[in-house]
Amino acid sequence: MSAPFAISVVSNAAAVARGLSDVERKQLPFAIAQTITAVARLAAKAEKDAMPKVFDRPTPFTVNSVAVKGATKSNPQAVVYIKDIAAAYLAPYEFGGQHKLIGSGKTWLNPKDRALLNKYGNLSTTTLNRLKGRPDIFVGTIKTRSGESIGGVWQRPAPTKVIRTPGVKSKALRGQNQSGHLKLLIRFGDARPVRQHLDFGGRAQTVVQRAFAVEFGKALAKAVATRRR
Repeated sequence: MSAPFAISVVSNAAAVARGLSDVERKQLPFAIAQTITAVARLAAKAEKDAMPKVFDRPTPFTVNSVAVKGATKSNPQAVVYIKDIAAAYLAPYEFGGQHKLIGSGKTWLNPKDRALLNKYGNLSTTTLNRLKGRPDIFVGTIKTRSGESIGGVWQRPAPTKVIRTPGVKSKALRGQNQSGHLKLLIRFGDARPVRQHLDFGGRAQTVVQRAFAVEFGKALAKAVATRRR
């Protein structure tokens, strides 16, 4: 995401350092780094788990775009973020605004034929390109009888084909579009405001507040137990 959520341990480290033994203090930098990396991973898991609750059938690409940059002793900060490509279209769900426009960035695609959608409810680029390559499909703007101009992907009515077989009565066969007139498959339009809210930052902050103390206790105990004597 354009403003990734960073988990800072400045105030936490100062607070937990008080009351520790000398041995524990020596292991504190390592324990802190381990703690916030663990907490960051918990936050990332929470973000991934929330995706299907926010969006209808999110793609694996979207869900797996949540990533973690771990902390080190020299840089005690972990970052939970969304990778660049997904961040571009998820940003409005976190910060508000309109859906990201697809393709050239000039139009919003609104499929009218649900059969064109994949199992995630999306219109794939492969499907769109396949449609454009068909002879019975064209992309353009049509003016209706009412005077409205509608831009989109259209399917031409297939011409009637007559197949003659000796000894068999002739019959007419038609293509997929049997309506006798143009069929609108995908309508072009303006981007629409998003309705869902991702709450990426708020959710991560909740995980940090809930999990830090528990994870720190485990990390410090492990650091002390495995220290060099």
